[in-house]
Amino acid sequence: MRILGIDLGEKRIGIAISDELGITAQGLPIIPSTTEDENIKKIKKLVDKYDVKKIILGLPKNMNGTLGKQAEKSLSFARKIKNIYQIPVELEDERLSTSKAEKLLIQADRSRKKRKKVIDKMSAVIILQSYLDRRMMNKD
Repeated sequence: MRILGIDLGEKRIGIAISDELGITAQGLPIIPSTTEDENIKKIKKLVDKYDVKKIILGLPKNMNGTLGKQAEKSLSFARKIKNIYQIPVELEDERLSTSKAEKLLIQADRSRKKRKKVIDKMSAVIILQSYLDRRMMNKD
């Protein structure tokens, strides 16, 4: 069962996909963010292409756990995807996913210019991999 991970951003949408067994997450090319309706259509193409059975969407909570403006956008996006395409959507706390991705890219000695191009994809991978790891641990 393939699972799609999404890091919903203002300018770019980071995308990751799981392997068939739901063990590892791999990054896909980012999607330039436009309108919510267009973004949902672009996600639908990926759902169809990869036969996705579930979506994990990053929920950008504030550091104190409250929900801000961007979190409300993520909640709205999740509801629309769930209602329009009848696919389960779960929210994954994405606090610090971008900074974690940044640290990994710095450790890999990526230049600032190169990091900017892949940071959203890496964040989506981290969001999805966190979900997959927790799911595997809960099976044991």
